Amino acid sequence: MKQRFDVIVIGAGAAGLMCAIEAGKRGRRVVLLDHAERIGKKILISGGGRCNFTNLHCRPENFLSANPHFAKSALARYPPQDFIALVERYRIPYHEKALGQLFCDRSAHDVLSMLEEECRRAKVQIIPRQKISEVSRSAEFVVQTTDDECRAPALVVATGGLSIPKIGATSFGYEIARQFGLKIVETRPALVPLVFGEADRKRWCDLAGVASEVVASADHHHFREKMLITHRGLSGPAILQISSYWRKDQAITIDLAPGRQLTSTLQSGRRDLTSLKSMLRDVIPHRLAERWAEVHPPAKWTNAALENAERQLHRWQIFPDGTEGYDKAEVTAGGVDTNELSAKTMESRKVPGLYFIGEVVDVTGHLGGFNFQWAWASGFAAGQAA
Repeated sequence: MKQRFDVIVIGAGAAGLMCAIEAGKRGRRVVLLDHAERIGKKILISGGGRCNFTNLHCRPENFLSANPHFAKSALARYPPQDFIALVERYRIPYHEKALGQLFCDRSAHDVLSMLEEECRRAKVQIIPRQKISEVSRSAEFVVQTTDDECRAPALVVATGGLSIPKIGATSFGYEIARQFGLKIVETRPALVPLVFGEADRKRWCDLAGVASEVVASADHHHFREKMLITHRGLSGPAILQISSYWRKDQAITIDLAPGRQLTSTLQSGRRDLTSLKSMLRDVIPHRLAERWAEVHPPAKWTNAALENAERQLHRWQIFPDGTEGYDKAEVTAGGVDTNELSAKTMESRKVPGLYFIGEVVDVTGHLGGFNFQWAWASGFAAGQAA
């Protein structure tokens, strides 16, 4: 059956839902297509099931892109306060965690139910379980689905990235972009745990479960948060954050005792391995302190050797063997080249009526609600224009 709409949105995640709502509120006839049986799967699993739906301190500097200025317009036009106002209008209880992160008190289902209700009010037609076999364009866009043929002058691609394929992530959005001649910035897993090589795995990974506050640095960026040792390498917020900036064969530097001066106490007192371990246990987890002292004992117990030991503690250089890949990555870095899109509307500069929003675009937020805020903001921008 052939159906005609004003706007077709492909992908019923955070960005697609927001775009469909805003277009529908403008009186546009909108259809929202998704291949999954249940829409909004990534919303439901986010934040440990409580949906870290935005961040109070959202700034353009919290986003990674080949064009660091691209996200500014959309983020300014739909700031965190706008989504918070929507949440409060639905009386969804929420709380702030560290660093401005906002979470639902109860469940991510509250946010998804809110967005579904907004779609109903805006008369958006949501059709799940739709396998799209073909997308084409002549006078208008034609999307051939499992059951129907949908036609519209505007097509919005909100298909997400490659992250977490077990909940349905695919490369479909990039394929549409290439089909219409748009460039793609090379994609890679981001906000992802790092994997050690064999030697470091043997040295450290029996400490799996040990967590400590650190400063992780790479490529002139640094993050002070928790690091977690895993059975295969490193994870935790500090590592997930820095993973977005790490490249293969580059080093990551970790300060295990940020802001602390340690070995001066040894210089004025007893100098031996037992004293070193005792000192380290005061500032880092005991098991890690024991192992660090065994792996990095001072060659001598001179002042110079102790100063070198101090530097090592603050500048632990690791060379990860790789990442845990898209299976464990929270987001995908790279995507549709922002030079191909209008920063104000998300519309293709080459193909009128074609829009790309959310994670499929080369805009990647830091950990802590920033990627949801980009989804809301880019979806809003396209929904106001499509």
